[in-house]
Amino acid sequence: MNRDTLQSILVRDGSVSARAALVELEAGADFEVQLNTTASARLLWTNWSLRQETMLGTGVTPSRPGLAEAVERLNAAGTARVYMATVTGPQRRFLLFLSEDLTQCVACW
Repeated sequence: MNRDTLQSILVRDGSVSARAALVELEAGADFEVQLNTTASARLLWTNWSLRQETMLGTGVTPSRPGLAEAVERLNAAGTARVYMATVTGPQRRFLLFLSEDLTQCVACW
């Protein structure tokens, strides 16, 4: 996947995290898409919702916004297969979950 394609995917996503990832990407941030394997959105939801619950249960506020929305969107994706990607800029590192056909952002944190 090239930078333009990833930018196009993020432009179509309305989440705060995706917009922030797009800004970093447009500013030249590094990115990597893990095209060698997909994972079930449900499995990722289980993992990330447990992390979110643990943080909230211990009084820790996630240092980066968007975790709750990403967890909700992974849950809504059900058993769909997703690719994982990262956008790493000087301000922040983003974790993206992309649809199996690589046309949309399922969730971003």
